[in-house]
Amino acid sequence: MKSKTRWFVQSVAGLLLTGTGLCMTVDAGFAKFRGEEWVVYGTVALIVFQAGLCIVIDGARFRFDKK
Repeated sequence: MKSKTRWFVQSVAGLLLTGTGLCMTVDAGFAKFRGEEWVVYGTVALIVFQAGLCIVIDGARFRFDKK
């Protein structure tokens, strides 16, 4: 896979995961406010958010690759 293509795919996937993780985190906060179970869901939400950030940051190294 070309560097620019890999950068694009990783960046889009990372941004989607980051947005999804943020939405899940807010939803877990609302669940906590309503008195429902939120700990496991909130933990998974933060993992998804962090994974998205890691993928975006990792994809940046392919942005300026000269191959």
